[in-house]
Amino acid sequence: MRSSYPKESKTWVEIDRKAVENNFRSFRRIVAPAAKIFSVVKSNAYGHGLIEFSGLIDRFADGFCVDSVAEAAALRDAGIGDGKMILVLGLSMPSEWELAHKVKATISISNSAALKALKEAKKIPDFHLKIDTGMRRQGFYPEDIDSVAEDCAGDPRLKKALKGVFTHLSAAKDINYPTFSENQYEGFMGAVQSLEKAGFKKLIRHIAATGGVMISGKYHLDAVRIGIGLYGLWPSKELEIQLGDKISLKPALKWKSIVGEVKEVKKGDYIGYDLTERVTSDGKIAVIPVGYWHGLPRALSGVGDVLIKGKKARILGRVSMDMIIVDVSGIPAKFGDEAVVIYDAQDAARRMGGSHYELITRINPAIERVLV
Repeated sequence: MRSSYPKESKTWVEIDRKAVENNFRSFRRIVAPAAKIFSVVKSNAYGHGLIEFSGLIDRFADGFCVDSVAEAAALRDAGIGDGKMILVLGLSMPSEWELAHKVKATISISNSAALKALKEAKKIPDFHLKIDTGMRRQGFYPEDIDSVAEDCAGDPRLKKALKGVFTHLSAAKDINYPTFSENQYEGFMGAVQSLEKAGFKKLIRHIAATGGVMISGKYHLDAVRIGIGLYGLWPSKELEIQLGDKISLKPALKWKSIVGEVKEVKKGDYIGYDLTERVTSDGKIAVIPVGYWHGLPRALSGVGDVLIKGKKARILGRVSMDMIIVDVSGIPAKFGDEAVVIYDAQDAARRMGGSHYELITRINPAIERVLV
């Protein structure tokens, strides 16, 4: 555990080991026993550090989901996920498929052009077919799967490499509104039947991310992809209200910095850029050396806060590129004191009128992640 003033760094992100273990075990208790749990660590593990978080969850998870072949290769290079599937959820280019084959990454194929290119690849990595059941992002439409299945069954190399099929639920955020998810499920199972008729009877079927896991056990199938929940955050406020007494989630991330300077201000002084804040009484301010370059949204200007000595210090004026100014009137702050920049991502996102997914994911990857 670091001291309150780490001389080697003015800002760092702490990941709570016990919180991560708690979150995994909470899901393992509700996920169907036969279903595997794939940890979604795409986009730098939602800001938690790809290698740091994945190394921590490796002893629990049955596999990993990433956004790119590069992320999959980084996990393999770090000795993470040995013998486990690493599924690339995002777009992978034909130029990356040889590397995917080399590091045993499983890619996603979601359109006819990609499938045609895969037939012509020198080396074909394992792949899963992505079905678009309503999200209208990546994926084959269910009504086109008969011909896709025939293509795969008719090519010996594709037939050998096809290992799974999946879709993504668009609106699994509220147990009271299951209609769209049910329609997606039915469309997906129809696509699975088409593949089974073509001879693919042992594919890994997966449809549920964190929200889908929480809403219905029917969606667990052969595997589930848990992302935001493993980090201790809820997919939606509705599910937190509906299931908060049944599922224990503990936020794993705290983004910390230090007090870089403390000074007095007089009534009427302006704070920061563009004269957007003017103090109404004498007081004290502190300068914290993080800003929007580090990933702290400018939208938190004037409405966000940090914790110093357990007390909230509001951000005054604009969040600038490399620092913020906070009100420490009434807080005995001094140079070197710890300042918790993000202590409640869901609350901070609410204040800025945005998403906690975006807030944590955009914390600059250059900032050190520390397991505590």
